[in-house]
Amino acid sequence: MQSSREPRGPRRPLDFIGIGLGPFNLGLACLTAPIDELDGLFIETKPHFEWHAGMFLDGAHLQTPFMSDLVTLADPTSPFSFLNYLKDQDRLYSFYIRENFYPLRTEYNDYCRWAADRLENVQFSTSATEVSYDERAGLYEVRTDRGETHLARRLVLGTGTPPYVPPACAGLGGDFFHNSAYMANKAELQKKKSITLVGSGQSAAEIYHDLLSEIDVHGYQLNWVTRSPRFFPLEYTKLTLEMTSPEYVDYFHALPEETRYRLETQQKNLFKGIDGELINAIFDLLYQKKVTMPGPVPTTLMTNTALNSAAYDTTTGTYTLGLRQEEQERDFSLATDGLVLATGYRFVLPEFLAPIRDRINFDGHGRPDAARNYTIDTAGREIFLQNGTVHNHSITSPDLGMAAYRNAYIVKELLGREYYKVEKSIAFQQFAAPEGVHA
Repeated sequence: MQSSREPRGPRRPLDFIGIGLGPFNLGLACLTAPIDELDGLFIETKPHFEWHAGMFLDGAHLQTPFMSDLVTLADPTSPFSFLNYLKDQDRLYSFYIRENFYPLRTEYNDYCRWAADRLENVQFSTSATEVSYDERAGLYEVRTDRGETHLARRLVLGTGTPPYVPPACAGLGGDFFHNSAYMANKAELQKKKSITLVGSGQSAAEIYHDLLSEIDVHGYQLNWVTRSPRFFPLEYTKLTLEMTSPEYVDYFHALPEETRYRLETQQKNLFKGIDGELINAIFDLLYQKKVTMPGPVPTTLMTNTALNSAAYDTTTGTYTLGLRQEEQERDFSLATDGLVLATGYRFVLPEFLAPIRDRINFDGHGRPDAARNYTIDTAGREIFLQNGTVHNHSITSPDLGMAAYRNAYIVKELLGREYYKVEKSIAFQQFAAPEGVHA
């Protein structure tokens, strides 16, 4: 197989090609590496593995325990486990003494790079430019920016969910940015007289806490605007966590499409909420600043507030945000020098799939209609989608803890038999009404 550091040229048809190498496809690469029956290749645009580098704030950690690594929940004996990484780094005992199950975000990224460096089935600095289908051969043709064409029987899409910029800010000038680029822009941002953060969730809270901690050093006005009616904590109780289970995927996937879309909206706080300890830390920091700073703390937190419009004045370098307090149904404006959008991520079907769009199933809302086996193609066995399926597979889609389960499922589909045990029942609770029982 090809070294992860060297380009791989065209060859006989592969069993599959993975396009994109975030944590989900990287986990699949690790799990398929020891399977001699599967010949696969993973390609990634970036020169090396990188995951949310713009949010490497000091002390930031995952919201899932270390067992949600690339492989453990599918194969606890895998050499690509997080614990094996710690052992290799002479840090296993330190992690044990730390008594904290949640890896640092920078640590997780380094772990993934460590795993990628040990794989021979990945190729970085390679972008898919076009994917077509040869009907006679029954093969997908993946063309890359290296001038190569790879042939494969199946595809696994792991291109991730790009940063989402709301319509109000589309084409907006100036130096505003999405939170995914926070660390690279933090220094310049803190030179401004006023900063407004728009959005909710963990990333928004981490940035707010980070900027608030130095508000007295730089002297800016700091605003946090969120459409949410309150600062929702991530719901992390154990019976709620059972919703990240095979049974709940079965239940959710079988629901009517409109019901699933309604639940997608209602369940956002189950995977987009804020760590409860961070919410408390923000309040404690606000109190501390109130005690130590002369006069009122120059910060404003606005809930129930939607961003409806935005304009940029090139002369003054100021943004004017058109906001609406939704419960009061009252419109108002806010002027700010700095603007950070913590508005999340949304899956977009990659443009390189345009030639095979007719081979992809879409639902009534125009989004890829992923089957229970994670395929989106009309044949139901050829194109697998990692993430991007909250509307089909519920909150399990972006959950790191369910990635190994999904990859074990995909491996079973690729092989036609179970290689890693695929759990079918792990929850104590029952989500659906009993079969054959009527009132």
